[in-house]
Amino acid sequence: MVARRAERCSRKLTPRRARWVLTESGYHTPVEEYLEAVYALSEEGTAVIAARVAERLGRSAPSVSEMLDRLEVDGLVERSGRTISLTNTGAALATTVIRRHRLAERLLVDVIGLEWHKAHSEAGRWEHVISTEVEAKLIELLGDPATCPHGNAIPGATPRPRREERSLLGFVGDGTVELLRISEALEQDVEIMSALERASAIPGRVVEVRQGPLGRSLEGASGVVTVSDELAAMLFIGTEVQPIGERLLG
Repeated sequence: MVARRAERCSRKLTPRRARWVLTESGYHTPVEEYLEAVYALSEEGTAVIAARVAERLGRSAPSVSEMLDRLEVDGLVERSGRTISLTNTGAALATTVIRRHRLAERLLVDVIGLEWHKAHSEAGRWEHVISTEVEAKLIELLGDPATCPHGNAIPGATPRPRREERSLLGFVGDGTVELLRISEALEQDVEIMSALERASAIPGRVVEVRQGPLGRSLEGASGVVTVSDELAAMLFIGTEVQPIGERLLG
């Protein structure tokens, strides 16, 4: 059965840009949607300019420019040349929504048992209806988790030492590594997320990485996926590496 799964999962995975957009916009207010996009791009280390926001949200350049003008007037974002950043007020609103989103993902996966690859889109329905009181109860119920199921930090969680990480794109050669997190930009692509889940190539799991002509193959406990360079740039691994065949320490 594992062999059949591996065969089904072994095709090369390449992200589709059209599926990166925040498609749960029906559950967002426009303000929250834009602030979340700016926050997420900053979190990923991407230069936050209007073009990147438009790409992330699937909006036209003129509509994004108009909305950013409104947010700037309202004191939620500020601009320095082409670069966009959140003000303290904007950051506070963005982090509240993102914290509730990632807590909802934890609840859905850890307690309710929803499939890992479905958690992001479903949490988009929950994040705007979670009150401060319910948020506090979720933190208590879930044990104050540090990250969402995809490995991204939950803002406001009790600080813990952060493990050093690097992009899978920067890993050259073959070896056994631990996946630590998946970029928020990828979570909307249910097809790719589902393939990663089927192979058990998800944060907190150890995978064997092999370089090949079509990209990097990741062999998890239940299958194999081969990822493009573009996708590898959105997967983050620990710095500890063992040769294939040896057990990963820690």
